[in-house]
Amino acid sequence: MKSQVSRIVTCLLVLGCGTGYAGTDLIGKAPERVTAFVNPYEGDEAAARAGGKLVAKECRSCHVEKGLAKAPRLDAVRVRDASAGALYWVLRNGSLHRGMPSFAHLPEAQRWQIVEYLKSNR
Repeated sequence: MKSQVSRIVTCLLVLGCGTGYAGTDLIGKAPERVTAFVNPYEGDEAAARAGGKLVAKECRSCHVEKGLAKAPRLDAVRVRDASAGALYWVLRNGSLHRGMPSFAHLPEAQRWQIVEYLKSNR
């Protein structure tokens, strides 16, 4: 029983489940040069709405809003306070080690729309 609990706790820590922090470490790994990138859709409400649709399709299955999540909540302060460039970098590169796929298959515009959704007041 003790080893089973230990494995569950380890899994939660590795995946960031319940804490919302482990996966957001990806934001801090963004190279300094990309944190200055400016979102071409900043302040564009239509882009934020389009980004919201993409988040529902591409991101919600892991980043659930309530309950036990596989990954950090998308409305976490650290996500909201991250630079647009850092968020874009995370979407572009992902982290297989942390279970986040790359979303490089999405066109650049769609990745920036997701960033705008994440940065906008929801």
